[in-house]
Amino acid sequence: MYDVAVIGAGITGACIVRELSKYDLKIIVIEGSYDIANGATKANSGIVHAGYDAKEGTLKAKLNVLGNRMYEDLCRELNVPYKNNGSLVIAFNDEEMKTLELLLNRGLKNGVEGLEIIDKNTLLNLEPNISDRAKGALYAKSAGIVSPYELALSLCESAYLNGAEFIFDAKVTNIIKEKGKFTISTSKGQIISNFVVNAAGVNADEINKMLGGEKFSIIPRRGEYCLLDKSQGNIVNRIIFNTPTEKGKGILVSPTTHGNLLLGPNAHVIEDKLDVSTTGFGLEEVIEGAKKNIKNVNLREIITSFSGVRATPSTGDFIIDVPTRGAVNAAGIESPGLTSAPAIAIMVLELLHKEGLTLNFKSDFKNGRILPKRFIDMNDEEKKAAIEKDKRYGKIICRCEQITEGDIVNAINCPLGAKTVDGVKKRLRAGMGRCQGGFCMPRVVEILSRELKTEPENILKADSGSYILTGKTK
Repeated sequence: MYDVAVIGAGITGACIVRELSKYDLKIIVIEGSYDIANGATKANSGIVHAGYDAKEGTLKAKLNVLGNRMYEDLCRELNVPYKNNGSLVIAFNDEEMKTLELLLNRGLKNGVEGLEIIDKNTLLNLEPNISDRAKGALYAKSAGIVSPYELALSLCESAYLNGAEFIFDAKVTNIIKEKGKFTISTSKGQIISNFVVNAAGVNADEINKMLGGEKFSIIPRRGEYCLLDKSQGNIVNRIIFNTPTEKGKGILVSPTTHGNLLLGPNAHVIEDKLDVSTTGFGLEEVIEGAKKNIKNVNLREIITSFSGVRATPSTGDFIIDVPTRGAVNAAGIESPGLTSAPAIAIMVLELLHKEGLTLNFKSDFKNGRILPKRFIDMNDEEKKAAIEKDKRYGKIICRCEQITEGDIVNAINCPLGAKTVDGVKKRLRAGMGRCQGGFCMPRVVEILSRELKTEPENILKADSGSYILTGKTK
């Protein structure tokens, strides 16, 4: 029996469970995939938006601004990479300059600080690689960048250290409420809880239906990206946006917290919520959109492409409500969902409290993470001590990111540890360098096989069915 069951371990569920873990509660997180942050959280722009884009009066507008203000402290607490580098919305003509005025006024109404419209000369002094055709820009100093999957992992690690339980590869098939308690049927058995939080991402409409909430639908919208090598990471210092249209914010160009350059996303409605394929047409659209804003980028330095599926709500706004007594929806959390997630968590807790959940602060709340410091992040004395204690720290597996066998063994064997190749990648960046795992993936598979005591053919790349090997050739 649990006090609260949280369905979904993306960034929204991760923020919620971490907030819940500050109280004397028995909590479980039910995740349908093999790992934390396996959906949109691992495949988005990583942008902490300032808050000028969402229409005033919406939950998106309110929670975006509140969430933005929480990010720096949250990332510092959890030792997660975050950079307050600001953003620029580029205008190319008089009509787009008028749109910037509207965005400025909207941002001021939403409570965004540090907003101003700058002219072409100021823009090019800030960002010399912006297109010469640019006329001006909206400069938002409070915007930033974060590593979304690292943040979700660290939030869940913190919650785990404070007693939260996690169950993976557990797809919810039914929810029944009887005598004030919820019986949640999953592919791994039944879970009984007094309260339920629906943070199921693209599947939140299905969970809401099980809870008997007012009908809404989640429209899967795929966004494709190109990631460039670190040699291109300083082409721009800030997040570069197109002037938004009815279709969205357009293609952005942004540095990442790890020094790469990110282009994308486009936005296309799809039928299959699990379709994260990339297309030639879509990637060309991303490249052309990026070239409109910036110059001097070497597109031959693209090292990978990927896509993510956003949970676009039919209501046009975040859906944070009570579908039935004792349950809370945190649904339709599309952009600026990553930015808003810490504030969404506070709102969800307030709703749970109103529904009867008792919130007593823990006196011994732990504010740390599970995974030890990576070898590459150690100083010389720490590296020497690590190798003396475990010689596997002296063996580099991923040359691009300088990840050792000792790092990988830790990432697999720690609580909430990696069980897949992408699980290792998310925790350590092994396979995220220029060769994209071309050299290290076979060794990572071997180490996973050894540490998990299973055959190499059983090791998955990311989720159910994503086998890497089919058998032995000799």
